[in-house]
Amino acid sequence: MTRVAKATGLRLGGFILVLWAVATIVFLAMKAIPGDEVDAILGPGSNASDEAVALAIETHGLNKPLVIQYLIQLKSIFTLDWGISFSLDDPVIDVIAEQLPATLTLAFAALGLAWALALVMALISVFGRFPWRIISMIEVVSAALPHFALAIVLIVFFSTWLGVLPPVSTRDPISIVLPALTLALPTAGFLGQVMRESMMDAMEAPFAVSARARGETTIGLFRRHLLRHAILPAISLAGWAFGSLMSGAVVVEEVFARQGIGKTLLSAVGVRDMPLVIGILMVIAAVYCFVTIVVDLVEAAVDPRVGKAA
Repeated sequence: MTRVAKATGLRLGGFILVLWAVATIVFLAMKAIPGDEVDAILGPGSNASDEAVALAIETHGLNKPLVIQYLIQLKSIFTLDWGISFSLDDPVIDVIAEQLPATLTLAFAALGLAWALALVMALISVFGRFPWRIISMIEVVSAALPHFALAIVLIVFFSTWLGVLPPVSTRDPISIVLPALTLALPTAGFLGQVMRESMMDAMEAPFAVSARARGETTIGLFRRHLLRHAILPAISLAGWAFGSLMSGAVVVEEVFARQGIGKTLLSAVGVRDMPLVIGILMVIAAVYCFVTIVVDLVEAAVDPRVGKAA
């Protein structure tokens, strides 16, 4: 077996293992939530007849042992037969297909913004006259900020005080700025620390010392030698960062009344809409795995040593 085939097999196996783990954990968690599943199907406080209740139980297999329900759930997931949403009465796949683009747009916008902010902070730390320890403190505070608190601060500052950005999402593209900034700032704080450490180490490396001795300008040194060292850690962490942004979207979409699978997921959990909850989390896990694979390929393209080590 070639090294490429082996690496592909390992990634595919890890992909399936992640999906199975997510499906199992979500199934057990939803079963552990207090409340009657029939109420979730027929609606809270429903005056449905005994026949309707019995039909709902039979249709969704709630009269079967838990293990059988679990196996049926796994089969439906891996055959892409995700059923009908209890609360929306629409096919789960259709609901996800309608909501996913908005969340992906928000997550990629936040990731790009986080990379840009992190790179600026790293450059100020390395080349600026501003004390890098103060920049580091700002990065630590940013990384520690919870999304809901940061969202409130940004709404008060940019919407209430300055009145330059809308506090809720609309069809206007500018309304994505505050949600993206809310997601990006904590991620930028973490990435900025990693970028700065990498650039400072590169500045002391023999190739950088030799380049400066040859009269290399600061811009030339950054463009030809330091930029790759700065972006490599950011690329390596992109998979983690994207997963963090997707999970953060659950809160941010609710705060900014923005359409997306995060807001839909929160509503689905509240009404125990198990098919929709499992479907959304499976898609999030699949997107995370896909992004991780893309990140590995990009990292290998930027630094061939990574590809040889895989």
